[in-house]
Amino acid sequence: MGDVEFALKLQHATNTRDVDRVVACFAEDYVNQTPAHPARSFTGAEQVRSNWTQIFAAVPDHTATLVASTQDGEMVWTEWDMSGTRVNGTRHRMRGVIVFTVRGDVASAARFYLEPADDEDVDADAAVRQIVTQ
Repeated sequence: MGDVEFALKLQHATNTRDVDRVVACFAEDYVNQTPAHPARSFTGAEQVRSNWTQIFAAVPDHTATLVASTQDGEMVWTEWDMSGTRVNGTRHRMRGVIVFTVRGDVASAARFYLEPADDEDVDADAAVRQIVTQ
């Protein structure tokens, strides 16, 4: 399965909001590495199920947009924009990159770089000051 096929399959599964279809995109022994937040890394499709069950319950109109994707061997680089409205009425927005290792038609691993997007009115100088002075 090529990059566009896998990425579109995952996008479609996510947008159906069907947890079983999402989980079917991942190997049973799937390994998720989250380099910016190492404690969030995990192994196993059951954690994928748990994560997406929570997401769909909290953001019932969740939508995933595949911004871009490309492939280098088994590595499939994808950029995402995910949005919706939480059940409490607040906006949900995640943006970033997931680099998948795809074997056959499922992801066996990923390096996960999605982060909550913020709407702060902070320019580049102020943002860097916040990062280095925290």
